[in-house]
Amino acid sequence: MSFADVLVTAFGQIAANKLRSFFTLLGIIVSVTFLVAVLAIIEGMNAYVQESVADAMIGSNTFQVRRSPINVARFADSDMDRMARRPIISRDDAAAVQAAIPDAEAVSMQSGWPTPMADIIWRDRTIGDAQIFGVTASYQVVQDYRIGQGRGLSELDVEQRRSVVVLGSELADKLFEGADPIDKVVRILGEQFTVIGVNASKGKVLGQSFDGFVLMPITRFELVYGKRSTTTVSIKMARAEDVAPGMARVEEALRVARHLRPSEENNFSLETSDALVDFWRTLTRVLFAIVPAIVSIGIVVGGIVIMNIMLMAVTERTHEIGIRKAMGATARDIERQFLVESIALACCGGVIGAFTGWLMAAGVATASPLPARVTTWSVVLALALGAGVGVIFGVYPARRAARLDPITAMRAE
Repeated sequence: MSFADVLVTAFGQIAANKLRSFFTLLGIIVSVTFLVAVLAIIEGMNAYVQESVADAMIGSNTFQVRRSPINVARFADSDMDRMARRPIISRDDAAAVQAAIPDAEAVSMQSGWPTPMADIIWRDRTIGDAQIFGVTASYQVVQDYRIGQGRGLSELDVEQRRSVVVLGSELADKLFEGADPIDKVVRILGEQFTVIGVNASKGKVLGQSFDGFVLMPITRFELVYGKRSTTTVSIKMARAEDVAPGMARVEEALRVARHLRPSEENNFSLETSDALVDFWRTLTRVLFAIVPAIVSIGIVVGGIVIMNIMLMAVTERTHEIGIRKAMGATARDIERQFLVESIALACCGGVIGAFTGWLMAAGVATASPLPARVTTWSVVLALALGAGVGVIFGVYPARRAARLDPITAMRAE
């Protein structure tokens, strides 16, 4: 019996028992659907963080000088204690950075974590939980902000500690509701600030708006909130290929400025948007570890169901097996037939599960801010799981069928 005949027979048996085949595969279909959908969402999130979130939060062609790294999860407690004793990033550090890379497009300082939240009040209107950033004038260049109305912060605003602010477009729209915000006076923590500009919209990332903030001169910010322990220096280079050489020059300049000996490690961190991506991937590794474990339970249950159904099929088709053996079919032919039927059954479950998983991921991406990206490897994994289940749980029924005595089998009713 040729392999093509075996396949035709296998799919003929599946087609002849459609309802039983469907319920047999239900466990595998649900498991593979869950696997493909969750992996699609995770992969979509990874790509989205890399392509959009990292650049939105840190800036394109940009790196930062920070007191501690973004991805602290990879460090031990002893390392964290040591980094907590590092000196803060100061204006002298910013000056050393500026001197080291005169070809940089912009060098800025900004208040660090935790970012304070405050109510913004204009007349009788109040907008709560606005993010307040203390920045230097060049921060807007580093973050690729465009001014939609008025003007941005100037060096003079910073030097003179002026009580002026630039608002994100969403915050300005909610607070002023169509009125011209320029030169309006708002209150933040009981202090008055004049609105000098409104940034053009940057949009939302995963439902989180990048336009609900207030920018004020960092010098004024420090008068209101005090100095932050995590002040950051951001450097924007003209081209992506200039980032690595620029980081090397900044590292050397800061080591000299901080009088570090060659044997001493850096007491500062240099980070690019890749660090934010790595931090995200560290978080998603947990999901990558948990999802297969959960899916494997459903796969095993589905495999056991397939094995039981195939054993039932062997019992139902005992007479057929006896006739085939009497006509010259070998034990290997019988074993191959039932094994291929088991694999075909499980692969059908894998195909259906992969397709429904893709539909589920697309539905999630359409109905929510979560992105989804179905990858080839996740579909291949789904099909491989299906075939693997068919092999593992189909061997025993196939061998049982192959060992049947033809005379005894032909007598079966």
